[in-house]
Amino acid sequence: MDTIDRKIATCLMGDARLSLAEISARVGLSTSAVNDRIQKLRQRGAIRGIRADLDPAAFGRPVLAFLFVALARGISEEAFRADIAGRPEVTACHHVTGGWNYLIQLRLEGLEALEAFLSMLKAGGWIERSETMLSLSAVVEPPVILRGL
Repeated sequence: MDTIDRKIATCLMGDARLSLAEISARVGLSTSAVNDRIQKLRQRGAIRGIRADLDPAAFGRPVLAFLFVALARGISEEAFRADIAGRPEVTACHHVTGGWNYLIQLRLEGLEALEAFLSMLKAGGWIERSETMLSLSAVVEPPVILRGL
């Protein structure tokens, strides 16, 4: 990936609706050259998709929670991952180092939904222990992608 590819990616990150002509003017290439580079970035997996940055509160999910999870002994991590991946309130799930197995990011309607999610994990026998943190505000936040709207 060269400097021009990075400039194109930066343009798209800022506003994925930019026309090829606008990107071309910013990076100093023809529109066809920019289009070719975007297609190659997609083919290589450098651009994984073009998405809208949604306001979670506008879609009824104002609560942002982070859940550290230690899995129960003997459970299938593959089954846990598949279950978590299918949950619409889960916006990210990371396998982490340290005293926890996973860090799960949730976008929820309210605290009742958080309690229901925790109850589901416990009832399913997935977790040995957990710790929950609620976000009061965001200093820096990536674009929000909501699932299962």
